[in-house]
Amino acid sequence: NAVSLVSTALERLPFNNTALRRLPVEDSEETGSRTVPAACFSRIRALQPLVRPTVVAQSPSALSLLDLTEQDVLSDPLSPEYLSGSRLLPGSEPAAHCYSGHQFGLFAGQLGDGAVVYLGEVESGTHGRWEIQVKGAGVTPYSRDGDGRKVLRSSIREFLCSEAMAALGIPSTRAASLVTSDLYVNRDPLNSGRRVPERCSVVLRLAPSFIRFGSFEIFQGRDDFSGLQGPSAGRHDIRAQLLDYVIETFYPCVQQTHGNRKERNLAFFREVMVRTAKLVAQWQCVGFCHGVLNTDNMSILGLTLDYGPFGFMDRFDPDFVCNASDKRGRYSYQAQPFVCRWNLARLAEALGSELEAAQAGAVLDEFTLTYEAFYLGIMRKKLGLVRREELEDSELVSDLLRLMHNTGADFTNTFRLLSRVPWPEEGDSEGATAGPAVDLILQQCASVEELKVANKPTMEDRELAMILSMAQTNPVMFGMVADTPGVSQQLERMGRLKGLLETDQGELKEKQREDWIRWVSRYRRRLAMECDGTTDLSLVKKERLSVMNSTNPRVVLRNYIAQNSIQAAEKGDFSEVNRVLRVLENPYSDALELEPLDGAHRNGQTAAYDRKPPAWAQRICIT
Repeated sequence: NAVSLVSTALERLPFNNTALRRLPVEDSEETGSRTVPAACFSRIRALQPLVRPTVVAQSPSALSLLDLTEQDVLSDPLSPEYLSGSRLLPGSEPAAHCYSGHQFGLFAGQLGDGAVVYLGEVESGTHGRWEIQVKGAGVTPYSRDGDGRKVLRSSIREFLCSEAMAALGIPSTRAASLVTSDLYVNRDPLNSGRRVPERCSVVLRLAPSFIRFGSFEIFQGRDDFSGLQGPSAGRHDIRAQLLDYVIETFYPCVQQTHGNRKERNLAFFREVMVRTAKLVAQWQCVGFCHGVLNTDNMSILGLTLDYGPFGFMDRFDPDFVCNASDKRGRYSYQAQPFVCRWNLARLAEALGSELEAAQAGAVLDEFTLTYEAFYLGIMRKKLGLVRREELEDSELVSDLLRLMHNTGADFTNTFRLLSRVPWPEEGDSEGATAGPAVDLILQQCASVEELKVANKPTMEDRELAMILSMAQTNPVMFGMVADTPGVSQQLERMGRLKGLLETDQGELKEKQREDWIRWVSRYRRRLAMECDGTTDLSLVKKERLSVMNSTNPRVVLRNYIAQNSIQAAEKGDFSEVNRVLRVLENPYSDALELEPLDGAHRNGQTAAYDRKPPAWAQRICIT
């Protein structure tokens, strides 16, 4: 009929698939997983449609990057098929990206997009160029033993967290839509050995590019430890082609400023270093733990990429690990800056002769100071210290975090509550003036029983007993072992636990209050330094609160909030996913409330201030 001849907004998306024109693409009739040499992409010839796909959630802000609206999607009867990769969008060219990577420190050879299909790149008149992917769209040459599908719970987590991070102002890939279906795959959600059928779902992901550090590792020769090599080992001509494409397309200022190739490449590497340092500083300042910081999960553009077993901290713990498979804590919260630098070193190695080794090493040596400058800059804003930079600020921050750890304070809520600390006035009594704010903070702190649990050694009993025995029988050897990071961490836990076992709840709360009053007093003295006597004090106070409340989020995507959405969705109710999305899109606002589904809700506090997730919410498995 005549209506069907009118193209929809989705069908009119202006594709311009530059990557496939600029980079080598494998165009094979072969099916199934395979090694793909001499190519950066593989064409996907056959779509793998979902059964009765349904659009269940959309992000208006992500859709707008493609000049689309929610109504454009809702009014298109084919949108569930288009947005899930079940039907070809006009102008799209399905492909899968080839990359390698170091996983948990070891080179893993060829990896690639095992469950993701590149659809193409859209040139938005308003928002520039965006690569479109469908995650969970089926088997690719890089699926290995997998089925190329993603289930509802992992798709909801990626959809919500992508948009939450963007709303927090943290560079991230985006998620425009979530489609689920009546196609099922078997998974083991609790790692219990019991597989159950789960709905296949697809997230439509957007980014200027999904090229990553691992994209350059496909050229790596045989690794001494793993014995593996990249699928395009030794193809320096393709490496140069990929590097030229990335710099010319995504770092045009670098390209235009440097005529000499080596100088250009070094400037590019430095810019990647700076973006990575800034990104991880932003993660640390909102208590975000990525969980799988392998080189194949590191964006060449400095974006948060690939949301798997991520987690936002509840109580502050520098050793927080959100990935159940990370037994040694390689990707713990406090290790993230170090790991990002390590990954940058692997990128430099992958670029090989495109960089001068000594110059690349000098850039890597700048990473720690660059990261620390970004980190302290954000932390000053979180404390409302916006007028002056004092040498004592770094110590003030580190002492705050140590106090938060010792008292089991909630990371997000504590920083938000610091804006309640009153500005110092002459003649103040610290205890009386700061007391109400401290009392609010103490409500976010742990009980003595909770702290006992949190400080139990995580090392196996047998290993711990051996070390303690060594302290008695061989003090010299014990001294050497005790200095290693893993053992010293366990000994610190034991020391804290010993003190807690000798403390009751009343004594603990009294000590916590004294410690917080002491730190808040220091903080207020530092606040007083913000006003030099020539500036209107009311303006300084107003600026302090404005900066703090726009830097310290009121709500983050805690695991149990995501799990509430997942549980409702698995029963067919997607209203909670959409409600949570609306709140996460305004993380600094007090206007929107977010309460847990179970109604756990104390003294009128919303879930952002609800410090204890249900027990079930602590057991989350991502596949």
